[in-house]
Amino acid sequence: MTMELTALILAGGQSSRMGRDKALIPIEGTPLLLRVCETALQCTDRVRIITAWPDRYRTLAPPKCQFIQEKALVSDTGSKSPGPLVGFAQGLACTQADWVLLLACDLPYLRASLLQQWAQQLDQIPPDAIALLPKHAKGWEPLCGFYRHHCLQSLEPFIQSGGRSFQAWLSQQTVIEISDVDPKMLFNCNTPDDLQQLET
Repeated sequence: MTMELTALILAGGQSSRMGRDKALIPIEGTPLLLRVCETALQCTDRVRIITAWPDRYRTLAPPKCQFIQEKALVSDTGSKSPGPLVGFAQGLACTQADWVLLLACDLPYLRASLLQQWAQQLDQIPPDAIALLPKHAKGWEPLCGFYRHHCLQSLEPFIQSGGRSFQAWLSQQTVIEISDVDPKMLFNCNTPDDLQQLET
């Protein structure tokens, strides 16, 4: 049976450290969000963008990409954004695929060929593992990897109990590490200094 894969792209952050909407920043003439969408479309024809501002990005996204409206939780009334973990859960609840490729919108060095290589490992992932992710010195890299759809069964109770940290949630789960990952692939463009590093 062919494995179904959907890509979820998170574009719901406030970009507070950047000082402007990083999803719209052009890298080599192409807005970051569009670059990530185009890369995801080389892995699956089902790409969903999770954001609180779909109208802001609608003319930017490729026609095949669909939007999922991110919504603040009642318990987070004082927060401007529910955060990436909540956005991921809301996106996951709107998909039916066996596996989900989760990507941040600020990954300028994403390579479709590497994502495709990683995806080829999914058939060999043990049944009890909920994700296939890269790892770095600070922990898992949750916004550039693959999740089983049924991880929602543990994710929703974690969020309902007040959990908002990917690292805290993943520490309770069985996760398989993607080995030999080029650190450049995981570079996040979060600040003006990051952007300057890209442009030099």
